[in-house]
Amino acid sequence: MPRVCEFTGRKTSSGRTYTHRGKAKYLGGVGTKITGKTKRKFKPNIQTVQAVVDGTVRRVKASTKAIRMGLVVKPLKRKYAYKPEGEAAGGA
Repeated sequence: MPRVCEFTGRKTSSGRTYTHRGKAKYLGGVGTKITGKTKRKFKPNIQTVQAVVDGTVRRVKASTKAIRMGLVVKPLKRKYAYKPEGEAAGGA
């Protein structure tokens, strides 16, 4: 399963790291030069959590940003909080 958030669509993106050499001008040098560029990956903070999706509880991959924003609805901690289909309407 890929590293993708089901709520925000965040996924691994690519970029570069730059290696510098030299002394900055404001410190009295002639300036810094880039001596190397290396590919790297930016990975989102993806967590596997239990969430209520379409009325059912299932495990989903969600970014921590989505969890903090409140996009992920977590299930209740106790099973007895959920009432069976028959008891919800009539109740005796």
